[in-house]
Amino acid sequence: MKNEKKLTKKDISKASLRWLFFHQSSHNYERMMGTGFAHSLSGSLEKLYKDNPEGLKESLKRNLTFFNTEPQLGAIIPGISLALEETYASDEEFDPEIIASTKNALMGPVAGIGDSILVGTLNPILLSIGIGLSAGGSAIDPLFFLIMWLLIVVPLKYWLFLKGYSLGLDAVKMLTNERIKVMITTALTMVGLIVIGGVAATTIQAPIIFQYVSGEMTINLQEIFDRIMPNLMPLIIALVSYYLVDKKGWTTNKLLFGILAFAAVMVTLGIM
Repeated sequence: MKNEKKLTKKDISKASLRWLFFHQSSHNYERMMGTGFAHSLSGSLEKLYKDNPEGLKESLKRNLTFFNTEPQLGAIIPGISLALEETYASDEEFDPEIIASTKNALMGPVAGIGDSILVGTLNPILLSIGIGLSAGGSAIDPLFFLIMWLLIVVPLKYWLFLKGYSLGLDAVKMLTNERIKVMITTALTMVGLIVIGGVAATTIQAPIIFQYVSGEMTINLQEIFDRIMPNLMPLIIALVSYYLVDKKGWTTNKLLFGILAFAAVMVTLGIM
């Protein structure tokens, strides 16, 4: 019977949990996340091809190829692949090349959207809240970040895997739509930049203590900068740091030592 459903909700949940815990297992330069991808589907594939050893071998080879994307939102891709594998297992007229081409087509778009949502937006928001909670040396920042990240991302990955399975090829049309992808990534990039700007303004401390004194006249440089733009120095430091990392190729350690050297000179000269 064509399009016969052979997998139960329990089978799909097990596959989703395998992806949750093992998507980065055996990560390597040849296949990247390919081994974790195949492992996440392996239990369900064994059920789909339990009476067809050769079909099982081919399906494992098909899902063991190179794969690399953002692994959290990327959970939707193995879900889609599993739905297509189930279709092929019950319909020999279904072209198995669609399974591989679908996986390859979705890697890039999902990686772009995932990095914008999680790396560019969610992580800075959670970290900025944690930094505020850690004022005075509290250890709550890392705990807050870890707990909130797990509470948000783990259920999201599980749901996306199941959603990918239920949508199948319909999800491909949505995720590969260039207009939708550009709108999502642009909006999330803007939100991420706003959050990072807020974090820089509230966490970078660069007060100017130097004052120009002439007779009874005293000019406070910090007050002048504040009238031009509040938190101007933190903005300059953030932009210079970005320029050095993005344009000059500075590493994180080199940037940290550079900031320390700059701070030492400014303090020694009595400017900051």
